[in-house]
Amino acid sequence: MMPPVGVYVVDTRTERIGIVMGHEGPYIQLRPYGGGREWDAEPVEVRRATPAERLRAATAYANARPRGVLA
Repeated sequence: MMPPVGVYVVDTRTERIGIVMGHEGPYIQLRPYGGGREWDAEPVEVRRATPAERLRAATAYANARPRGVLA
C-alpha cells in the first residue's frame, strides 16, 4: 500500500500517527502530527488512521503545546 501524500496513517511498528510526506524508494516518509522529524516506514507496516486516532493525536498535540512538551 502506498498511501497518497497528505493522508494520516499509523505506523504499526511504532504505533505512531503520521502524515504521509512522500515516497522514497521502497519507503514512505512520515511526519508526526503537528510537525517534527520525519521517519521512514515500510509500506506493509502502515495503515490509514481512523478518525478516532486522528482526534487522539490532535488532542495530545493541543494538550502538550502549552506546556512546551512536544514529541
